[in-house]
Amino acid sequence: IVSEILRLNEDPNVQGLALDLPESLYSSKVLNAVKPEKDVDGLSSVNLGCLVHGDVYDCLVPPTVCAVMELLEDIGGKKVLLVGLRGAEGAALQSMLQRQGATVLSCHWRAPQLQSELRHADAVVFGSMKTGDVPVSWIKPGATVINCAHDLLPEKHIYGQQSSPAAEKTVGSLAVAMRMQNMVKNMERWIQSQQYRKWNLHSLKLQPVSPVPSDIEISRAQSPKAVDVLAKEIGLLTDEIEIYGQTKAKVRLSLLERLKDQPDGKYVLVAGITPTPLGEGKSTVTVGLVQALTAHLNINSFACLRQPSQGPTFGVKGGAAGGGYAQVIPMEEFNLHLTGDIHAITAANNLLAAAIDARILHENTQSDKSLYNRLVPVVNGVRGFSAIQLARLRRLGINKTDPETLTEEEISKFVRLDIDPSTITWQRVVDTNDRFLRRITVGQANTEKGFVRQAQFDIAVASEIMAILALTTSLQDMKERLGKMVVANDKKGEPVTAEDLGVTGALAVLMKDAIKPTLMQTLEGTPVFVHAGPFANIAHGNSSVLADKIALKLVGEKGFVVTEAGFGADIGMEKFFNIKCRASGLVPSVVVLVATVRALKMHGGGPNVTAGAPLKKEYTEENLQLVADGCCNLQKQIEITQLFGVPVVVALNVFKTDSPAEVDLVCKIAKECGAFDAVPCNHWSAGGRGAVKLAQAVEKAANQKNSFKYLYSLELPIVEKIRIIAQKVYGAQDIELSPVAQSQVDRYTRQGFGNLPICMAKTHLSLSHQPERKGVPTGFILPISDVRASIGAGFIYPLVGTMSTMPGLPTRPCFYDIDLDPITEQVKGLF
Repeated sequence: IVSEILRLNEDPNVQGLALDLPESLYSSKVLNAVKPEKDVDGLSSVNLGCLVHGDVYDCLVPPTVCAVMELLEDIGGKKVLLVGLRGAEGAALQSMLQRQGATVLSCHWRAPQLQSELRHADAVVFGSMKTGDVPVSWIKPGATVINCAHDLLPEKHIYGQQSSPAAEKTVGSLAVAMRMQNMVKNMERWIQSQQYRKWNLHSLKLQPVSPVPSDIEISRAQSPKAVDVLAKEIGLLTDEIEIYGQTKAKVRLSLLERLKDQPDGKYVLVAGITPTPLGEGKSTVTVGLVQALTAHLNINSFACLRQPSQGPTFGVKGGAAGGGYAQVIPMEEFNLHLTGDIHAITAANNLLAAAIDARILHENTQSDKSLYNRLVPVVNGVRGFSAIQLARLRRLGINKTDPETLTEEEISKFVRLDIDPSTITWQRVVDTNDRFLRRITVGQANTEKGFVRQAQFDIAVASEIMAILALTTSLQDMKERLGKMVVANDKKGEPVTAEDLGVTGALAVLMKDAIKPTLMQTLEGTPVFVHAGPFANIAHGNSSVLADKIALKLVGEKGFVVTEAGFGADIGMEKFFNIKCRASGLVPSVVVLVATVRALKMHGGGPNVTAGAPLKKEYTEENLQLVADGCCNLQKQIEITQLFGVPVVVALNVFKTDSPAEVDLVCKIAKECGAFDAVPCNHWSAGGRGAVKLAQAVEKAANQKNSFKYLYSLELPIVEKIRIIAQKVYGAQDIELSPVAQSQVDRYTRQGFGNLPICMAKTHLSLSHQPERKGVPTGFILPISDVRASIGAGFIYPLVGTMSTMPGLPTRPCFYDIDLDPITEQVKGLF
């Protein structure tokens, strides 16, 4: 019985459970197995506790108790005796009677004082015994006597009067009617629970200290809320979250269906000036902004961030949880493994890579007949195609379902993919910076029968599957995108897809949990979604569409969702607008453009910076001319934002070495260049309180007229779309395609992929293709060395110059400082 109850508890199509069991089975174990929100009979300990404490709205009164209360009219001041009524039912009835002003006594039916108590009771309620077992002479004349059988059908007798059979029948049905009433109430409560709920969020208090401690010390000093508490505060239902430990939870996509009629909130993108080694702090601004909005201005807000790759975490960049008093906590869980999404991507990616090489080997070593017998084997005397094989037959124009009816020519077409090894674009991945995997040889074992080829590893977040995860809108959409991924061409020049290899379903299975965003929190207890993590220089560099869509529903119409685009506005923001917004259909309300005084000084001609070396005086002393010269980059990024018709607010991350004159100069120039506002921010040292003015500026800007538009039409030729980005965004004079790039453009156009958006793969350190050129380079020709396609993700990506998809480790990687305390199990050295 308990097993069946637990099964029904988890069935989303069942909103209430009513138990009709023999009396002997109404044990505490059985009654408390029912989820309180599905407890129609109101007999669980949770429900009873609410009833006893007077929380009538949060509970249901047991049907038998309801029936008794209906029968006992005007009971105030009278004496009621409960005989043989024990457990939840007896306690509930006693509580309800006392609330009506009755004096309630309870005793067992074999108790020696029973006769005496019966003579003085104005009403008697019997439990499991029959009223006929009690002599009439024991009962006070005119007393009301009610018998409650275990089947919830009370019978009422007025001693000294003759009850008619019709009256007994009506009375006996009352408890059933009350149970039906409970069912209706429970359904009403369920329907109400499905509606959008106002947030009841309790912020965590911050007590910033100076000097500001390390990020991990700040993270450890704060005690995060349990993630199920946070989920309830922001209106998530218990069956919409899957908890990972104490501070992380996956959120199910069913929420989108539940809140489909709820208006979206405001959509804010955080971008930056062209990055420098000095750092600009986009993640810190993102977190500081939502802390200010929610913890200090009481406005619902959600941050949506990318999951950091393990490569940079152990390499040179460190973590990506924000910093100082504006970060996601616990930061070590954010930066390491999280809920395993990148591992799932790695497994899926490498399964497909293995399938490609295995298929080439088997086709090279077997006849058509042998291949067919192995691909479509006889199982228990029956041979049949799998669903994915039937789909391939249809694509080939073979409308047959019986394997025995294919001709030799059809069998050959079916079993032969004829992959051209020289055209394979699908690489294996690993989430580690490993430069020695940039070029490898596979197939050297004797068992591979001489099939040797050159290959490479990419970092896991460069996988097309990561890009798909970030752009997909549903499980079905993800499955379709996975199937469309082009991994190579056949010897006739036609694309070969994951669907052709028969691996689509397996990839979807590996990704079924990764598609759900992960819920975490900021230092001030405001909600954060962490989901997907494509790089912005070699992919589109934005967190997931699904996280944004769910967050926009949860914050409500007046709330804000703040997400971040990787690197500078020319890279991550351009791709956000032209790729991500096309996939999602969402329209951004505001762009927050992040800058720092010292980064602008570098763009103005300041000296190079070496990691770990002390900063030169140009960066630590006031230099207004250097700042003014560097603002050319800020101006260019504002102009790029204006190409898309979205208001821009400049957030200036303030450092202690910045002079007030330098800060004022940057804000003045930003406004003159067309920014809606420019605000100095101190959230790194003060938490959300240090970003309140930024939050207020963003709120005002979100109410401005928005004339959002894409930069180019998808109908334009591939080369023309590349040229528009190069000239209007980067400021190039023109583009130059290598013969290889032109050949690929021609091929993709011929294959029908010409109407896809463009995802430029270029250095993030300059507006040009030359990393050393800071500020705003002009007059350059942008070289396109190659053009590739991510058909599943849905974009063409030209390679500008030489782009590596596998980072390497520096001489002194971050892992030198990372350690584990074996006693406390605490991670040390993350930043």
